Amino acid sequence: MATAHLVIAEDDRAVRESVTRALELEGYAVEAVADGAAALEAAGKDGVDLLILDLGMPHVDGLTVCRRLRSAGSRLPILVLTARTEVADRVSGLDAGADDYLPKPFSLDELLARLRALLRRSTYDVEEGTEIVVEDLRIDEAARRAWRGDREMELTKTEFDLLQLLAENAGVVLSHSTIYDRIWGYDFGPDSKALAVYIGYLRRKTEDGGEPRLIQTVRGVGYTLRPS
Repeated sequence: MATAHLVIAEDDRAVRESVTRALELEGYAVEAVADGAAALEAAGKDGVDLLILDLGMPHVDGLTVCRRLRSAGSRLPILVLTARTEVADRVSGLDAGADDYLPKPFSLDELLARLRALLRRSTYDVEEGTEIVVEDLRIDEAARRAWRGDREMELTKTEFDLLQLLAENAGVVLSHSTIYDRIWGYDFGPDSKALAVYIGYLRRKTEDGGEPRLIQTVRGVGYTLRPS
């Protein structure tokens, strides 16, 4: 397997250098930068596999970096680091386009586990020609593209993975913990809002043309994809 190329953007020098050393010891190629402007430049280079992004950087903050990358069409996996403890602050990171978040202080083992999960999701192989069709929803797994009728939807990596999982199990109610494990590689716990945030994203995108709802909530259990 080729060495994964990571970018870490962190203005705290001690954190930046310690994380960089730890990741290099794990075999990753790492480019470390200290501000948001440098993060945008580094993340735009060819061959970058993942961005680790601190939210509280000067000049251009992490939320702005996320928004600019996503508005430019980048699907680069983004893991945000945040010292902010409020749920709303963490949701803001996901809302800006991040794929996952990790609150400070964090353990190295947890950081590595989350990186592995994000990299797995972004590099898996799908047999060419594989499609999933549910009602007027069509998903091309190999090309990682999705349509409602003739309307193609622009999806981030996490949005696509979640829609694909629901479509593969159409009609089956998937629990919150099952979805967390399959998409993020671990369960955030009952207080996490990450899944609800992404379900909201997918509903807006799958219903943007006035189409009927496909992603249904089963209260107290989880979600399922089926016609209303």
